[in-house]
Amino acid sequence: MTPFSSVLVKRVAALASLVSLALYASISFAAYPEKVVKVVIGYGPGSSTDIVGRLIAQGLAEQWKQAVIVENKAGAAGNIAADFVSKSAGDGYTILFAQNGLAISVAANPKLPFDGTKDLIPAVGVTATPHILVVHPSSPYKSVAELIAGAKANPGKMSFSSSGIGNSDHMAGELFKVLAGVQAVHVPYKSGSLAATDVVGGQIDYYFAGMPVGLPLYKGGRLKALAVTSSARYSGATELPTLQEAALKDYEMTLWQGVFLPANTTPDIASFIGASVLKLLEDPAMRERLTKAGAQLAPLPRERFTSLYLADIVRWKRIIPAAGIKLE
Repeated sequence: MTPFSSVLVKRVAALASLVSLALYASISFAAYPEKVVKVVIGYGPGSSTDIVGRLIAQGLAEQWKQAVIVENKAGAAGNIAADFVSKSAGDGYTILFAQNGLAISVAANPKLPFDGTKDLIPAVGVTATPHILVVHPSSPYKSVAELIAGAKANPGKMSFSSSGIGNSDHMAGELFKVLAGVQAVHVPYKSGSLAATDVVGGQIDYYFAGMPVGLPLYKGGRLKALAVTSSARYSGATELPTLQEAALKDYEMTLWQGVFLPANTTPDIASFIGASVLKLLEDPAMRERLTKAGAQLAPLPRERFTSLYLADIVRWKRIIPAAGIKLE
C-alpha cells in the first residue's frame, strides 16, 4: 500500500488543516518576507512540477503580499536545483519545490553533490497525483493489454519518454517494463512538456505523463489515455482504469510534490512557510486552480511529509536493485 491511500489522505488533510491554522496564528514575522522569495524548480517550464510549483508560488505571493518568483534549474533529474537550494542560506528566501524524483535520486545515487537526508528539510507536502499512460491518438493500442502485447511482439523496438533519467515518470515506465515483462527504449527529455510533445508528434510510442501535463492533452483529444498509475481511479478522469485493473495487479506509482528548504533554515521560518502552504491549500480558489491543473491535493505537515520522503527513499533503495533498473 502506498502512503497515499485515500483514507490516509483524508485523515492527514483534516489534521493538516488544524495544524496549519494553529501554526499560522501563533507565528508572526514583522520582517519576513521583506524581499523577493525564490522558488527553485528542477524541471523545465510546462512540466507537471513546474505547473504546480508556479501555482503555489503565485498563491504565496498573494498571501504574503510579497513577490515570489520561480527559477527553473532543469537537469540531472532535479538534482541541480536540489543541490543549489541545499547550499543556499537558510533565511527562507530560497525554496525548493520538488517531487519524488528527489527521493529516487537519493536512493539510487550515492555520489550526489548533496546529502538528501541531511542537507534539505522536507517542509510541507502539497500533492500526490497518479501518472497517466498516454499514446498517440492513431496508436493501434487501445488498451494496456494491447500495448503490452505489442511491446512483447516487438522487443526493444517501442519507445517511452520521460522528463529525465530517474524522475517519477521515468520510474513509472521502468516499473511497467519490469511488471509487464517487456523491453522498450527509454528516451529522456528535459521536461514533461517536451516528453509529451514527441508522443503527440508520433515519434514516441507511450509516456507515463504527470497529470498536469497529460490530462489536458487527453481531454483535448491530442493524446489517447489508456490508464492511470494509482491504486484507485483518478477523480478527474474516472472513465480510465488503473494499471491494476487493466493488466498489472501489482502496479502502483504516485507523483508526490512538496516544499523543501536548506537544512540550516531557522525553525520559525520553516514552520511559517509550511503553515503558509497548508493555509493556502485550504483556500477554495487555490484548490480549484490546482484541481483544474490536474493535481490531486495531499497536504502534509512537516512531520508527515518527512516520514513519506524517508520511507520513499527506503522503498526505492529496495525496488531499484531488485528490479534491475538502470538509472545511467
